[in-house]
Amino acid sequence: MQEKVRAHTVISGRVQGVFFRMETKQAAERFGVSGWVKNRREGTVEAVFEGDRDCVEDVLKWCRQGPPLSRVSDVDLQWETYTGEFSGFNVTY
Repeated sequence: MQEKVRAHTVISGRVQGVFFRMETKQAAERFGVSGWVKNRREGTVEAVFEGDRDCVEDVLKWCRQGPPLSRVSDVDLQWETYTGEFSGFNVTY
């Protein structure tokens, strides 16, 4: 059985107004990861991902590139304790 992990990220660059949240949700669902994603007031995107380590790392790899119209300059990552609190992946506001 794979190790379950939780990653809390803040993604910087041209990440708002380029469908970043919607495509992050699709990527998370494709990799079987739960959590949430939202825009922050200062122009970054914040997300929490939970799931098998390999799957979370795959979503993080995707986040470093983002959707075609985005320009990711940084992914600030903090590993946190896995909680299992999510039943799916949501865009929050």
